[in-house]
Amino acid sequence: MAIRLGDTAPDFTASSTQGEIRFHEWIGDDWAILFSHPKDFTPVCTTELGAVAKLKPEFAKRGVKVLGLSVDGVADHEGWSRDIEETQGVKLNFPLVADKDRVVAHAYDMIHPEADNTATVRSVFVIDNSKKVRLTLTYPASTGRNFDEILRTVDSLKLTSQHSVATPANWAHGDDVIILATLSDEQAKEKFPEGWRAEKPYLRYVPDPTR
Repeated sequence: MAIRLGDTAPDFTASSTQGEIRFHEWIGDDWAILFSHPKDFTPVCTTELGAVAKLKPEFAKRGVKVLGLSVDGVADHEGWSRDIEETQGVKLNFPLVADKDRVVAHAYDMIHPEADNTATVRSVFVIDNSKKVRLTLTYPASTGRNFDEILRTVDSLKLTSQHSVATPANWAHGDDVIILATLSDEQAKEKFPEGWRAEKPYLRYVPDPTR
């Protein structure tokens, strides 16, 4: 079955480059990003794993753990890790799960029905500390994922989880945000006593409350 926003992320136990992962236990009280790769030693994914390794401190600052997955085994992952360090200039500093039996891939609906059943689609799942799926993305094999954008969506998800706001198009941390349309003006006055800028009755901007 497809994973929908708000679903509980399927739990699993699997081997990885950093030992056994019991997924829900590993997440703990943090958020997590799970992202899949069709197989080891693929060019686009090599660059992606390097990009995530470089961004890991930014994810960690936000209380977010990162976990990669590929259908090859741990020995292949370790060889691939050396290639990643050599070509991307950074060590693989987060676990890469071995999913040789495709148990996780099937649980997360990562196998494309018309593709080789050994190859996962390139999916991203953002999972919160209640183990709920908050965002899903699926990319074709030819297009590298934009992990700066995934970092931006984490900022939005965390902000909007804590405040009665939404983020507009192309929002970045620190930009103005939008008061939820479900809040009446009276309710908004209680939450935003300093007022707001209204471009339309339903389009009310306030400063980023975390700024």
